[in-house]
Amino acid sequence: MPTEILMPALSPTMEEGRLARWYVKEGDRVDAGDVIAEIETDKATLEFEAVAPGRLGPILVPEGAEAVKVNTPIAVLLSAAEDGTEIALPETPPAAPPPAPRPAARGARSGTLREPGWDADLPRGTLTVREALRDALAEEMRRDDDVVLIGEEVAEYQGAYKITQGLFDEFGARRVMDAPITEHAFTGIAVGAAFAGLRPVVEYMSFAFAMQAMDQIVNSAAKTHYMSGGAVTCPLVLRGPQGMGGRVGAQHAQCFASWFAQVPGLKVVAPFAASDAKGLLKAAIRDPNPVVFLESEALYGRAFEVPDLGEDHVVPLGRARVWREGTDVTIVSFGAGMAHALAAADTLAEEGLSAEVIDLRSLRPLDTGTVIESVKRTSRCVTVEDGWPVGAVGDHIAAEVMRGAFDWLDAPVLSVTGRDLPMPYAETLEQAALVTSGDVVAAARRVCNR
Repeated sequence: MPTEILMPALSPTMEEGRLARWYVKEGDRVDAGDVIAEIETDKATLEFEAVAPGRLGPILVPEGAEAVKVNTPIAVLLSAAEDGTEIALPETPPAAPPPAPRPAARGARSGTLREPGWDADLPRGTLTVREALRDALAEEMRRDDDVVLIGEEVAEYQGAYKITQGLFDEFGARRVMDAPITEHAFTGIAVGAAFAGLRPVVEYMSFAFAMQAMDQIVNSAAKTHYMSGGAVTCPLVLRGPQGMGGRVGAQHAQCFASWFAQVPGLKVVAPFAASDAKGLLKAAIRDPNPVVFLESEALYGRAFEVPDLGEDHVVPLGRARVWREGTDVTIVSFGAGMAHALAAADTLAEEGLSAEVIDLRSLRPLDTGTVIESVKRTSRCVTVEDGWPVGAVGDHIAAEVMRGAFDWLDAPVLSVTGRDLPMPYAETLEQAALVTSGDVVAAARRVCNR
């Protein structure tokens, strides 16, 4: 059967791109992994590979075509069984599917995840993580004139991921400032502004780029309050996406949770749900300490069913959230790892195992009490994160559980992490390096002797 080759996405937030070049022509034989086309967006260029062997059939979208929607058929790949047959070119290419709805619009969505713990009688709506972060920034900037925003393309372009959409129009260039591509410089400016009494929010296009500013973050922002004897505070928020980004390579896709959580003087937050993203960001902006706010690009467009949160919705830092109660095993995660934890809990329930799922939300300060009390009820624990296994957050959780609930444990604490290697660029290798819900299920079965 012929296989349609679809317009790929460079990232979870990409909606369209330019088909810049075809490296093959109709009738050429291709093998899996062969580069067949080049795709461009305003952010990146991707060499697109064939995912299966065969012979290229009709090219449906010519090179140079602009604004090609993601998942639009761009060519046809004939299977090995059809090799050698005459290629029939269609008189007219099939119509492209309608574009997916943009995430900015509020309203009913399919596939939303209902957040737990809300009164069923409260009026509900849907909210994406992107909208929640945008709402938190806007509300805090209206509340406090000292809150300013700085980063690459946060102003006129309205943010690389549209988190800052509308803020430049409302607050102007004095409070929403575009910075050049030099994280070392604009992070240092923000640290100095925080020392002077402002409340800067720094946006990084990727937390991988924050490595350029580690001296300012660790040696200046984190340590000054202690080293000044409490005389100087640093009310600063450093936020942006980290972890898996979708074929962006090892220099962009890595988890920094354990890095920053180790540093005294920093507070570290990693939200999963929309309501937590909003409430935690508001709390971070109001905090007198520097807060590292780790987001996930894969979660920006995810919708959650929540009540009307209002401008007073603030989630205190340092408190975990029990997403799902259970009796057989405790699964602890944060950020994007929560999606795997919840999916695993669903699978385990079908097998007769009841999993309690805890979202840490805050990594420093860390709510070990909630985790330990849960393990005392379930007697088993699995931790889940996207980061590397050496020095993982899960290892610290395991040590705390061993100290606080050793007499209740019926099995060793298992940590599920990403693979111990730089993130591959090739899609198949990238998928092999990432955590899956199946990994979590396997770990839970193991501690439950299934």
